[in-house]
Amino acid sequence: MPAANRPQRFGDLEPSKWPGERLGLPETGTGSVGRIGRRFLAIFIDWGIAMLIGLLFGPYNSAAYSWATYLIFVIMQIVFIPTIGGSIGHRITGMRIVPIAGGWVGLWRPVLRTVLLALVIPVLVWDSDQRGFHDKVAGTVLIRA
Repeated sequence: MPAANRPQRFGDLEPSKWPGERLGLPETGTGSVGRIGRRFLAIFIDWGIAMLIGLLFGPYNSAAYSWATYLIFVIMQIVFIPTIGGSIGHRITGMRIVPIAGGWVGLWRPVLRTVLLALVIPVLVWDSDQRGFHDKVAGTVLIRA
């Protein structure tokens, strides 16, 4: 693209025609960006698993249960993203997390992504490629497997 036609400000960049277009991902099928319905289902699965395991640490309405559930959710994300390509929920719903640059996701990306995910707000901020702030900062994208 000639220098005169390049976007000069963030607002000058045209939104994607489909999620993942600017990333070179297909519109649909394998390798396309995982859509919102699958994402919600995946996080409900992951949170449900964490809640069940959390019951081992105290009754449902206790502080120990609440903290255990939260920490189990965080640990599951950090452990499973680099080992199986995503959380259990991601894998059940047919998605995986990959780095934009290609290759293995590594260890630092899952930690950074999960810390931001655990803060909740970064997950609610996303772009036309349907990448949340937590994925943008970590340099990852959630795709259909």
